[in-house]
Amino acid sequence: MTEIGGNNSGHTIALPGRKDQKFTLAWAAGTHTGYRRTANEDSYVARSPMFAVADGMGGHSAGDLASAAVVERLDDAITGDFLPARAVERALERATDYIGLIAQDSELGVGTTVTGAVVTEHHESACFAVFNVGDSRVYSFEDDTLTQITRDHSVVQDMVDAGVLSRDEADDHPDANIITRAIGFNAAPSPDFWMVPIRRGQRLLICSDGLTREVPEDELSRQLAERRPTEETISSLLESALDSGGRDNITAIIVDVLEVPTVD
Repeated sequence: MTEIGGNNSGHTIALPGRKDQKFTLAWAAGTHTGYRRTANEDSYVARSPMFAVADGMGGHSAGDLASAAVVERLDDAITGDFLPARAVERALERATDYIGLIAQDSELGVGTTVTGAVVTEHHESACFAVFNVGDSRVYSFEDDTLTQITRDHSVVQDMVDAGVLSRDEADDHPDANIITRAIGFNAAPSPDFWMVPIRRGQRLLICSDGLTREVPEDELSRQLAERRPTEETISSLLESALDSGGRDNITAIIVDVLEVPTVD
């Protein structure tokens, strides 16, 4: 497990060359091994402009190293308050190379999911470039509505998309842990991206499946709607996942948008 960054109650950034265009973010992150795992193979980076969670696979030390490789390369990519989406792709390519070295002695292969958001400039405005590989997730909570931004790369998600399973059936399906895309396993990284405008009052939840498999979306929405400080909300979400069984490693990041430039 690798934890990079931490909690911040109010970080202000300005668009390049436009000091009047200021955005203020607050964030918090937390992780727990859970009750049934002997090691925590999740890793995260929570340091503006990069917020990401990686969920390693491949056995105790190997999964930990894979997830650490991803968040460390993403952290290395930080060069300022804004980063292009291409910087995420390059970081994942470097992580893939390193994971290939780790996996040389592994018969089953080594890999990790990764999901997150990076603050970027898009069409002369600030937005979150949300990215995903695997079945960790990014949600947006805005106007009292929880929306899953990312799409799971998993067997059951493909079945839901095909109309074979309902969303409720997918959560309890025996193949729920089989993913169709990852970082590692000798495959070139192929992240999906979504450009999400940054708006005042927005909350992003970035999490591994150790949270979403234990805490239903209506409960996630209820807790996010309480608008407690990010650190308190993270603690509450982790506690809820543990109270529901804590069957996997649990990691979550919350990013709050406190202020955005006033539109004249």
